[in-house]
Amino acid sequence: MSAADWSWLPLHEMGRRLRAGELSPVALAEHCLERLERLGSRYNAVVTVTRERALAEARRAEAELRAGRDRGPLHGIPYGAKDLLATGGGIPTTWGFAPLREQRFDADAAVIERLEAAGAVLVAKLAMVELAGGMRYDQPNASFTGPGINPWNRAAWSGGSSSGSASAVAAGLVPFAIGTETHGSITGPTAMCGLTGLRPSFGRVSRRGAMALSWTLDKIGPLCHGADDCGLVLEAIAGPDPGDPATLPGAFRYAPEAQPDRRWKLCVLPGEDDSDQPAVPANFRAALEVLQTAAEIEERALPEHPYHEIVMTILFAEAGSAFGYLAETGEAAQLTAPETRTTPHALASIPAAAYVTALRLRQRLHRELTDWLAPYDAVVTPTLKKVAPPLDTTFSAYFGAHRRLVITGVGNLLGWPCVTVPTGFGERGLPTSLQFVGRPGSEATLLALARHYQQQTDWHTRHPPETQ
Repeated sequence: MSAADWSWLPLHEMGRRLRAGELSPVALAEHCLERLERLGSRYNAVVTVTRERALAEARRAEAELRAGRDRGPLHGIPYGAKDLLATGGGIPTTWGFAPLREQRFDADAAVIERLEAAGAVLVAKLAMVELAGGMRYDQPNASFTGPGINPWNRAAWSGGSSSGSASAVAAGLVPFAIGTETHGSITGPTAMCGLTGLRPSFGRVSRRGAMALSWTLDKIGPLCHGADDCGLVLEAIAGPDPGDPATLPGAFRYAPEAQPDRRWKLCVLPGEDDSDQPAVPANFRAALEVLQTAAEIEERALPEHPYHEIVMTILFAEAGSAFGYLAETGEAAQLTAPETRTTPHALASIPAAAYVTALRLRQRLHRELTDWLAPYDAVVTPTLKKVAPPLDTTFSAYFGAHRRLVITGVGNLLGWPCVTVPTGFGERGLPTSLQFVGRPGSEATLLALARHYQQQTDWHTRHPPETQ
């Protein structure tokens, strides 16, 4: 196998080769560093290449593996982290915002700590939409690193706000990356770039050391090539943390061979596959045919509620609290996207009563929708109703009425986990995707569904042709 193929190996196979001495952690890190430095700017994917730290961690991993000390399946494997996760050692953490280019923290975020403990090698801090998109941006160029560029079509966006994480994995610059989601920032980029992504249950992964956009909505998860990879990464980063009181008790253990002794039961939402791009519903229906070999599928509508309005009220009220200082200091004028420069003022005007009402409605919906979801292992829908938008258009013009899926608002509002998988290709050669969404704590079931689908298809093994 040539070095050019290393980036595309599944993580379990990469780990096997490292343990067998067929691959060296140092050589693998150097391979990723070279690609990040040579190709990262092509996709506006990289903020900081962490060369010194990466080589130190890779040398340690190499020595440990030679000595028979095995930290687990990620030992010696490189990765990139969205640049809102704090890193110590003098490495900047910019939050995608130009005035914070030199922001530095004394300690690593909890996720970075856990990946280091698992022996993974941090090779880059990856680009993101400024302040994780909380300023209501409406076009791709909303970061000082430039718009995230899609490796499948460089005239298309890679998605936000985890834009660099998606671009870097899809282009083979890193084997996996860590992103965050508040309202679509893992699911959107993975769908647009043909990846497998995991949005964990709210509280599954500690957010200590991560930029806070919305304290009751933010989640951290992996962007990978396959479901197995997502499971391995989640096992390494999940678990309780006294530094984040919202974390769930208990560890997560990935058991890829665990399958139910019955057929799965899946729910399809009427109208969620409506699209003016024919490949989106066609690829979704083809995927359902694959899933029907192991699942019963029925159509059922969600109860009607203003889900989008509730989740956005919470998001913007909490973002206004987190970033209200931008209006006070005048730093809002330095936001890259012009349409966002008045947003901090608007967010500060959200009435407290509206926020409290939204929180109360969320509690009521949690009870109602827990009962609604009870008969099913998962809801399955397209991840997006269109492929990735062109770089030169606004999202409101491109997506129109197709911009928001109801399940995206519901899942993020209630902290439900989600796994996205690619399902083929549509307009302009860009990927399509579906998502499995389940009850809190059901990541193992969602990963098993995704793994089953990927055992019957090869979309997750396809790679952009021009990434060398």
